[in-house]
Amino acid sequence: MPLTVHQFPCLSDNYGFLARDEATGLAACIDTPDAAAILRELDKLGWKLALILNTHWHPDHAGGNAEVKAATGCAIVGPHEVTRISALDREVHGGDIVELGETRFEVLETGGHTLGHITYSDAADGIAFVGDTLFALGCGRLFEGDAAQMWTSLQRLAALPDDTAVYCAHEYTASNARFALSVDDDPALKRRAEAVFAARERGEPTVPTTIGLEKETNPFLRAPKLAERVGAAGRPDYEAFGAVRSAKDNFKG
Repeated sequence: MPLTVHQFPCLSDNYGFLARDEATGLAACIDTPDAAAILRELDKLGWKLALILNTHWHPDHAGGNAEVKAATGCAIVGPHEVTRISALDREVHGGDIVELGETRFEVLETGGHTLGHITYSDAADGIAFVGDTLFALGCGRLFEGDAAQMWTSLQRLAALPDDTAVYCAHEYTASNARFALSVDDDPALKRRAEAVFAARERGEPTVPTTIGLEKETNPFLRAPKLAERVGAAGRPDYEAFGAVRSAKDNFKG
């Protein structure tokens, strides 16, 4: 039976995600950006929380762990780096499997934004919870890792099937689109940017996205094709990516 995902906005630009295994009724929350919002949504849905699945240690992803665990008795699962701000019940690494009822999440190493960042991939349902590694038309800042690590992580995600639904943790897409248009004039990007701006005007979310759509239009995944435009012609792919990331960091549009 499938995994049902309930998405809701919280904090200033985060999304919260609750995922329910329909075979057993067990639920997980992916990260804990806002404990009060998570508990409110669980109560509204009537779901039983079994797991917190942390992607990385930042407070807007793991800061609500203790409060949610105290209220629900759930177990906290995540990479070792989460112990910087929260206890873990289970530490996981790339290649590990986390079971939520009959749903199996494979842990993918996707460091770069933080060194130990991970993704939870549910291949059977075509769903990936990517935290702050990949965004719609964007990617996470390199707070701890370097360009080579993040490029490797993005390629690991790009290798997932094109129809994989990508649940990224922030609504950054309009600003990402403005940057993307500054470095890429591909017609598919222009069409997508117009749709994004229109959706945000209507107050609609742009998450989830898909792997295929990101491969087609995301400048960070398209970095080798943009190398000349960002001053990285003839350089390795990860350096082209790094040049695009640097351009975004300095973008004022």
